Amino acid sequence: IAEALRDNTTLTTLTLFRNEIGDDGAKAIAEALLDNTTLTTLTLSGNWSGDDGAKVLAEVLRNNTTLNTLKMGGNEIGVDGSKAIAEVLRVNTTLTTLDLGYNKIGDDGAKVLAEALHHNTILTTIDLGGNWIRNDGAKVLAEVLRNNTTLITLILEHNDIGKDGAKAVAVALRGNRTLTTLNLSGNYGINSKLQDRIQRLVEVNAGSSGDLARIM
Repeated sequence: IAEALRDNTTLTTLTLFRNEIGDDGAKAIAEALLDNTTLTTLTLSGNWSGDDGAKVLAEVLRNNTTLNTLKMGGNEIGVDGSKAIAEVLRVNTTLTTLDLGYNKIGDDGAKVLAEALHHNTILTTIDLGGNWIRNDGAKVLAEVLRNNTTLITLILEHNDIGKDGAKAVAVALRGNRTLTTLNLSGNYGINSKLQDRIQRLVEVNAGSSGDLARIM
């Protein structure tokens, strides 16, 4: 597949979901993308590619100008992989959707990604669901929402975010006018009253932008 990608001039979407390609497979795909100029969507979720796979794909994003959607959920990506992706988010100018759901990013990974998002003005959707993110991670992501004007979808489902993290998100949303989709489901430390409060804030954004808000 990697060899074919080097010369292919028509394929725009490639999905290799749950194929156990590992970090070696991710490296092969990444190397092929250095020569490919047509692929816009790449799904490598559920392949156990780990931090090493994340690092090589991050390097591709440093120079790639066509890929706008990258899905790497369920790949055992930890802090080191998060750092590599965060670094490239500062300079990449095409990626609009990034799925890192159900990895092992944790609070430390959330912090480095949040810092990158302070500088990124392209990304509109990021999925960080199921990543062991707790209150500290939620708080730094909330700080992003205060000033970020491009992010419209943030997925934080099934983490370990409690009342303090949710309150920080709610406060940040008061000054945010662009986020229209927020998923905090499965964070059992957030009570229904606070969930409703956050939902109303997101709905205000959707109303001002003309979009349909939803919070799951």
